[in-house]
Amino acid sequence: MKTFEVAVIGGGLAGMIAAIALARGGRDVALVAPVAPKEDQRTTALMDQSIRLLDRLALWEKLRPATAPLTSMRIVDGTDRLLRAPTTTFRAAEVGLNAFGYNFPNKVLIDILEEAAAGEGNITRFPEMAESIEISSEAVSITLANGETLSADFAVGADGRGSKLRETSGIGVRNWSYPQSAMVLNFAHSLPHQNISTEFHTKHGPFTQVPLPGNRSSLVWVQDPTEATSRIELPLAELGALVEARMQSMLGKVSVEEGVQVWPLSGMMAHRFGKGRIALIGEAAHIFPPIGAQGLNLSLRDVMALAEILCDRAELPVPADAGDSFDRRRRADIMTRTASVDLLNRSLLSDFLPVQMLRAAGLHILSAIPPLRGIVMREGIEPGRGLRDIPAALREKLKRKKA
Repeated sequence: MKTFEVAVIGGGLAGMIAAIALARGGRDVALVAPVAPKEDQRTTALMDQSIRLLDRLALWEKLRPATAPLTSMRIVDGTDRLLRAPTTTFRAAEVGLNAFGYNFPNKVLIDILEEAAAGEGNITRFPEMAESIEISSEAVSITLANGETLSADFAVGADGRGSKLRETSGIGVRNWSYPQSAMVLNFAHSLPHQNISTEFHTKHGPFTQVPLPGNRSSLVWVQDPTEATSRIELPLAELGALVEARMQSMLGKVSVEEGVQVWPLSGMMAHRFGKGRIALIGEAAHIFPPIGAQGLNLSLRDVMALAEILCDRAELPVPADAGDSFDRRRRADIMTRTASVDLLNRSLLSDFLPVQMLRAAGLHILSAIPPLRGIVMREGIEPGRGLRDIPAALREKLKRKKA
């Protein structure tokens, strides 16, 4: 039986990055995952903290040419309700950044990760599915679909919503659903986006345009499931006209590209994110609606925490309680981000007047008070960063008063 220090099960973006991070942190890694499909048409926006992780792993410079910077984020109240929030724009320059993050096609990052994993001496790739898993206090044994068996001191579940590692470990989940579907597509437009992402808040959910390189953007359109089902059957020209109208022709004429996808919105959170010799990352641990570019960014914070725990003393054996340490480290961030996205989404669906008042008032306050807006922006980029920066902001304000 082949033995390793860490086995990463799952070859999506989170799993591949975890394998590379742990290998470059000094651990001997087994990557148990078939080669990722090449037809992924989706895009991903990574915030500044996640970009810095890719930079440390020597992946960012390869990805950068295929990305578009997000220098501003604009929120527009697209509802027809009595109480409407003001249009609010968040600018990266206000918090000393060139961009909040960068948007890019998933396929480009997948190709870069596949190449990096293949060239990494500390990674052994097993392009098979995990057929069965046994977890003991000493090791994790994995039997592959081809009958081959391997053993690892620690296992990382990056194997998605139906995680076999999570199921084998006996960790339960909480599932919930929303009366919404998300339509995801890419489109070309005749006017430049100027690296501004615009999110329209509608009564059915967010309609979010995110820049891509050139005169192209990606779109996540959260809508009524019945309408989504009928709209995906439309000719692309008709769908493009709908998108253009929803965007108030901000980007001129819209041409929707092939590959439009729709899926129902739901959420999931594991009762624990690790225990003993296992940890759960990405969608094996948490799933929520594609709002606020939080999904993969949250998963990469899983990876950062895991690498710190497992690679801090890479010359020593993996601690038997590393999974428990990971669970304690990640609990607050995962639970608060999940709750925040859920609250924002449900506030858009609510016809209850006090809820509408609170949402509108919140955006009014952010629009009117730049220091508070700065704290919120920093917190969105990196948990804890906004609160850590409060003393410095106060000192800067006092200096300006004295001057």
